[in-house]
Amino acid sequence: MALGDSLTAGFGLATAESFPSVLTRRLRDEGFDAEVANAGVSGDTATGGLERLDWSVPNNADLVIVELGANDMLRDVPPAVTRAALDAILGRLRARHIPAVLAGMKSVTNWGGRYRADFERIYPDLSASYDAPLYPFFLDGVAGHAYLLLGDGLHPNAKGVERMVDSFTAFLNPILIARFGATSGSR
Repeated sequence: MALGDSLTAGFGLATAESFPSVLTRRLRDEGFDAEVANAGVSGDTATGGLERLDWSVPNNADLVIVELGANDMLRDVPPAVTRAALDAILGRLRARHIPAVLAGMKSVTNWGGRYRADFERIYPDLSASYDAPLYPFFLDGVAGHAYLLLGDGLHPNAKGVERMVDSFTAFLNPILIARFGATSGSR
């Protein structure tokens, strides 16, 4: 499962170009029997993700990619609110025995250094608290590169999603191998 916001949902893209669809194809190409369900909702905050967690993520999910917080940051939501919601999401997943990986987000500079530091500390802190692998910045290699973004300058275009999946797959492969005991050629 990919629980997230518009970056997961595939804002402005065809369904086949969304992050979960491209990640599914890439994992299958690498030999994993994987289906990454898209539980992304454009405009969602971490609190919104928490509110829909129980009906968005079934009990039989093997792994959840938690990608939330970008809209919180863009809306100047206090980092403590975002932290509490992400903490509750990871806590509920743990209670349901569903492993999670956390996709981090960087803050814009508009809100000042203190906001940025408080916001960006959320992800490594929660990763450590829950022993959830952390992908430090979901838009790594894409943010700030106009040719990889839609006209709004925020959301990845199809090429941007491909770039995101390149990096995310390299991060996720060893986690999947460790979790499911797969080895090269027998995934």
